[in-house]
Parts: sequence; C-alpha cells; structure tokens
Amino acid sequence: MTAIRSVVLGCGSYLPERVLTNAELAQRIDTSDDWIVQRTGISERHIAADDEFTSHLAIKAAQAALADAKVDAQSIDLIVLATSTPDNRVPATAGAVQHALGINHGVAFDLQAVCSGFVFALTTADNFLRAGHHKRALVIGAETFSRILDWSDRGTCVLFGDGAGAVVLEAQPHSGTTDDPGVLTTHLRSDGRHKSKLFVDGGPGSTKTVGYLRMEGREVFKHAVGMITDVIVDAFNATGFTADDIAWFIPHQANKRIIDASAHKLHIAPQKVVLTVDKHGNTSAASIPLALSVAVKDGRVKKGDLVLFEAMGGGFTWGSALVRW
Repeated sequence: MTAIRSVVLGCGSYLPERVLTNAELAQRIDTSDDWIVQRTGISERHIAADDEFTSHLAIKAAQAALADAKVDAQSIDLIVLATSTPDNRVPATAGAVQHALGINHGVAFDLQAVCSGFVFALTTADNFLRAGHHKRALVIGAETFSRILDWSDRGTCVLFGDGAGAVVLEAQPHSGTTDDPGVLTTHLRSDGRHKSKLFVDGGPGSTKTVGYLRMEGREVFKHAVGMITDVIVDAFNATGFTADDIAWFIPHQANKRIIDASAHKLHIAPQKVVLTVDKHGNTSAASIPLALSVAVKDGRVKKGDLVLFEAMGGGFTWGSALVRW
C-alpha cells in the first residue's frame, strides 16, 4: 500500500520585539500579576508595533520556516494563512506573504477559524497535498489580536498577544501506515450555536466597523475541555494510538488551566505538554506553530516523535491533528 503524506520539512516563528508584562497592565486597568497568573498562567505577551502588520509577522515566520526546511521559496505552490486579523478585508493577507517571498505561481489564501485556525489550515493544506493538487505548502498562523482588544476590559485584554508561526509541508509517498512521517489524521468540528460566547462585535457586513473581542470566559472554559478531548479521542480511534504513545502534546495556548485540565482528562503526562502561554499569551491561530517552533528549537521534538495538536476557537470551532515528526 502506498499513500501520500504531508511531511513537515521545517518550522519557524516570529514574535514582535515589544513585550507587555502583567505589571504594565496593572498600571492601566484594575488587575495584578497574581490575578492574571493564577487564572491564566500568563506572565507577558508580545505586541506588534504600530507599523507592524499581520503580513509582516507572517512573512518573517515563513522565511524562518523555509530556512529551517532548507528549501527555496520558489518550490512553494500553496500558502494557507490562518488569521482573524488580516491586513485588509480584501485582498487576502496570504497574497502579501506570497508577493514578499517572490512567488508568483501557485495559490495563496486566508482561512479564518479563530484560535483553531492553524489546525484548520494544516488540515486544508494536507488535503490539497494528498489529493495531488500541490507539492509543497506553507501553512502559517499569524495574528495581531492587540488591534481588536478593548484595553479597558480586563477579562480579555490580559489574555492575548501577537505573533506568527509557520510550517513547510511536502507531499511524499509513504507506506500508508501510522509509522509514516507527516500528518497522520486530522479532525475538525464547529458549532455556531456558541457564537455569543466568543466573538468580535463588529464587521463590514454588519456594523461597518472592526469591533472588539468579547468573551464569556466561564462559558468558554466550561465547553473547552469537553470539546478538546472529543477530537483527540477521535484521533486516537482513527490511528489506534493512546496517550502513552504521544511524545509531545502541543495544545492551543489559551489558558494554562484549560491545558492542564485537558491533559489530565486525556491521561497525558504533564512532562509531555509544551507550554508557552506564560510568555506568549493567547496568540490565536499563531499559538500552536509558535509553541511547536520553541519545542523544535530547544530539542524536545525529534525526528520520529508523535506530536498531537489541538485547538478551540470562537464560534465555536475546534480540532486536532496527529503528526509524526
């Protein structure tokens, strides 16, 4: 049996230079470092400069991923950019990334699934590659969530940060077993009944404004653990793997309490969980590739490792991906 697998050739990331600490936030709003850390696990986050757009972050992450993969940008024929904070409503920010990389062939488009964006984008690229439509893809998660935050709302502004991460995928023939490298299985879900629990209160088709992020924190937390574990159980059922087989669990970095509760429910050992939420905050679609890049660079993720991604975002959307490095 022969199957096409989307194999990860390399990864990269970029964080803006500006670091915003909890102590600085405490000078602006009624909060404290202890309050934020206790409830979220976040100590600081990065904030894009005024002249730094989502495309700029995405370009730098893409360049880092290409360098890590040791491939030329001209070999890329598919770019999928997950973002909820595009430079413009039209055209897609992915086109700006494509142009900056000097690519004028193939296809580039944005995908919007909020914090689940990277898993949705990875799944989309994987399907294009396995279907034979493209050979090599850049999958990027990039956000400037600082632009859609109400900085007087302590329930949301303390949570989010800016950043970008990317991976290079290549279609390769393999045996079709779970020993293959690459994306082994993905599972996506959405349920529009939950829109009011996490959304932005503006848009060109409704208010003609950008709007601000609004969230019912307790409701999101209540749903998160169950939804996350649901798609991970699907991944295990599809492959026959269990929590014991996972080398690294790289979840969406939204809240340490959600991550801890999910890992506990799934019986994933704490030492297998990659955590960056303390330094990055919630970077939405960028959080998983940012955390992945950290774990690859520091040597934790090695060739042959089984890596589990999961995310949940506004709407609600949620999903999982099981990848052999």
